[in-house]
Amino acid sequence: MADGGDGFEGRIAVVQRTRGYRKWSEEVKARIVAESFRAGARVVDVARRHGVLAHQLSNWRRQARQGLLALPEDALENLEVAFVPLAVEPEVAATGGDAAFGAVTIVVGGDVVLRVPGDVPAERAAALVRALRAVA
Repeated sequence: MADGGDGFEGRIAVVQRTRGYRKWSEEVKARIVAESFRAGARVVDVARRHGVLAHQLSNWRRQARQGLLALPEDALENLEVAFVPLAVEPEVAATGGDAAFGAVTIVVGGDVVLRVPGDVPAERAAALVRALRAVA
């Protein structure tokens, strides 16, 4: 085959390798993860678009599912609703007060525990969790 005489066919691309690790802010990670959760999105495509390795994005997605990476509300638009694990345990005998409603224990980020009485509206409990995630 004729190659023009210079010994190379076609083009050659030189890709410069980066050194060290890139530090991603929690906000940027959360936005990339939220994009990867959108319907029809593929992790590999989202990762490539943002210059992230696919396994790194998968790790961030796992952290988000475990509640270790908080996704901003505006990044959650158009995402499908998903269920989170919930463990219901029998309530220990309460001293005083009305124990008829029970309580829900919510663990935020693995180190913050919130015990919400059963008569608290779900919207209020969700607002408390968002507030705790913002400062945790």
